[in-house]
Amino acid sequence: MAQGAYPGTAYRDYSRCLPDYLRELARRAHAERSRAIAALTTPEAIRTRQRWARETFWKLAGGRPERTPLKARTLGGFERAGYRVEKVVYESRPGFHVPANLYVPAQGRAPFPGVLFQMGHSLNGKAAEPYQRCCQALARLGYLVLAFDPMGQGERVYYPDASGARTRLGSADDEHTVPGKQMLLVGDTSSRLQVWDAVRSLDYLASHPLVDAGRLASTGQSGGGTLTMLLACVDDRLAAAVVCSGNTENIACAGFNPPGSTDDAEQNFLGSGPLGFDRWDLLYPLAPKPLLVSVSDKDFFGTYSSEYIADGWEEFQKLKKVYGVLGKPEQLGWAGTPLPHGLSYDTRLSIYNWFGRWLKNETRRIEEEPPTAPEPDQTLWVSETGNVVRSFNGETPFSLNRKRAVVRQPAALDRLLGAERPGPGARFTVLGRVPSRGLDIEVVEVSSAPRVWLPAWLFVPKDAGSKPAFLVLEAGGRNARWREGEMYQGLAARGYPVCAADLRGIGDLWPEFGRSAPRYARSHNDEENYAWASLILGKPLLGQRVTDILALAAALAAHPATARRPLVIAARGHLTVPALFAAALDARIERLYLAGGLVSFRNLVETENYDYPFGNFVPNLLKHTDLPDVAAAIGPRQVTVAGAVDAAGKTVQADAVREIYRAGNVRVVPAAAWGTEALESSYNQ
Repeated sequence: MAQGAYPGTAYRDYSRCLPDYLRELARRAHAERSRAIAALTTPEAIRTRQRWARETFWKLAGGRPERTPLKARTLGGFERAGYRVEKVVYESRPGFHVPANLYVPAQGRAPFPGVLFQMGHSLNGKAAEPYQRCCQALARLGYLVLAFDPMGQGERVYYPDASGARTRLGSADDEHTVPGKQMLLVGDTSSRLQVWDAVRSLDYLASHPLVDAGRLASTGQSGGGTLTMLLACVDDRLAAAVVCSGNTENIACAGFNPPGSTDDAEQNFLGSGPLGFDRWDLLYPLAPKPLLVSVSDKDFFGTYSSEYIADGWEEFQKLKKVYGVLGKPEQLGWAGTPLPHGLSYDTRLSIYNWFGRWLKNETRRIEEEPPTAPEPDQTLWVSETGNVVRSFNGETPFSLNRKRAVVRQPAALDRLLGAERPGPGARFTVLGRVPSRGLDIEVVEVSSAPRVWLPAWLFVPKDAGSKPAFLVLEAGGRNARWREGEMYQGLAARGYPVCAADLRGIGDLWPEFGRSAPRYARSHNDEENYAWASLILGKPLLGQRVTDILALAAALAAHPATARRPLVIAARGHLTVPALFAAALDARIERLYLAGGLVSFRNLVETENYDYPFGNFVPNLLKHTDLPDVAAAIGPRQVTVAGAVDAAGKTVQADAVREIYRAGNVRVVPAAAWGTEALESSYNQ
């Protein structure tokens, strides 16, 4: 055997298909952006790129909001040696409260340089100990500092537990991403919400009578570093910035390691890949103003993706050339710490020295942090309850998103989904064939996209007939019910050819682990992170799966055992959505049996505590269509909606489903029956 061809079935390593597909998208995006950056050889070209970066960010984020009254109030404060703290609250949007602490120096002469301090993903927000230390020290050094709670942190927890002040979700990251996923369905983003909080916070700081509006800066660590990058992109009032261990890793980088550096919702720019826009573009509008990029050298295996340091350093060199063209290379700096992810003492010293040099013209380095003494969380609270929603009866990201007006506009489904129709040569390749009782089982695959092959079982009855062929799609993959006496062979024994296939990210197409630290690779090897990467690179996972189904339908139409038979798709769970969209794009799909699928995306936006896979989310979907509209549009072909569920996974009463699906071609049944009898009877109705 060692000297000859292997005699068995020549299976591929299907786990590489989805990663390889995304890797190619990332390669194209990286090449496109690299060409554009290489052309920045004149100040005029740089200014054009800066305008483009700002405009592109707002486009991707959902548009620049309108300024509304801040309604700022000071609700108390306290004094400490060297500074005092004022407790303030303002509204970045009507009813959307932002609690903040204003640190006012006790010494020195106003107007002071102002620093907007942005938080990392600490559950207690502005009360986190290292952030307090930095704010106190900056105040003692003569800066007016505004520290505000970001969305979902500190006094802005929007999914509180029984205490009313702590989140019931898994982390502060979830407080950003749970509503952020819902936002994208109606054309909004968590990026837009969070950067607007920062812009309005800078409005408050810039208008303060004790601040010098010509010397405004922003800094923050981790998520706060990333938010500083967002603010640097959109607000030219900043005179300087320090980004501390923010997400300075592009998605489309030279060593893209699928699914890449996907992160919280606000850090993922959907559709940015095809445009050649990435995270480092956020910093270009700030040039040539003083910018320090500070990193933890351990973060490439301790916090972020494997290319965090390598890509960050590569992109820093590109930005350094831009600063050189603008005649200010000394105003871009890089600082690192060997310590883990955190606002460590040495990193804080870097902040003080950078701002001292560029905002106060100080030449003497600060070697020791001024004395600091972090306060208990409650001492810094602006609200009585520790939650601004409860204290001020305010809005939440969920409530704002639910109220967002959506005007439906026609759109081509394939473009909306990023789906691709198969070429004329879509055919099954038969890898093997074995007999079973009353049927043959063919081992087949079909190519649906470059580097993507879909494996399937094709159960072919021995007796030829005219009964329809079933394409069966299950979230567990094609290996769920293939055995004798189970559904696939049971249907085939009754004369129905059955194709049970895997789609991208399903079954044997579940992606391989990326090359990274085990904790990071394990946490990112799931559908949600691959869905984020797909959206960023311009090919929604839902659209990829629709593409897969269309390729399978075309291959079945060309196969001798199924070519002249009607085609029925039977899908279960969250695969009902790509099945429905595929039928809308391919008239050869005669009928649909959808068991236990989502009742509508509108229901998802209206459900605060939803539990629905992210693989089916598509930006702006509800601005163009919804599942009931798609089902009606494929009439007179019949759609059976069996046991539809809401966004929380609970079965919706059949009468309520009928109110949503009023088209005559839609048949609603109460239970999500799944088996030989259910599928056969669905066709015979």
